[in-house]
Amino acid sequence: QVQLVESGGGLVQAGGSLRLSCAASRSILSFNAMGWYRQAPGKQRELVATTTSGSRTNYADSVKGRFTISRDNARKTLYLQMNSLEPEDTAVYYCTAVDGLIRYWGQGTQVTVSS
Repeated sequence: QVQLVESGGGLVQAGGSLRLSCAASRSILSFNAMGWYRQAPGKQRELVATTTSGSRTNYADSVKGRFTISRDNARKTLYLQMNSLEPEDTAVYYCTAVDGLIRYWGQGTQVTVSS
């Protein structure tokens, strides 16, 4: 079993920045992929950004050029740097990790962007 714990969410004004962190309970080197998803009220959970074990990254069109996903293997931590935040980015952000056929989820962290 793997625990993923997100932090770094909060309230920010439009145009501002936040950095989300996702700390894993064990080494992240063996994960096939890690990523961030988000879910806004009344909407389905959607992909924000992913990174593979080969360091390939993928972003939702809505965040390209504004968000950056990265990982620190030594710290067992995944990050999401979010710049130029917009009210439409308001959501609960979830960290996820894939280990073979198993997907793990964190508990989520709230990001609220005020206009």
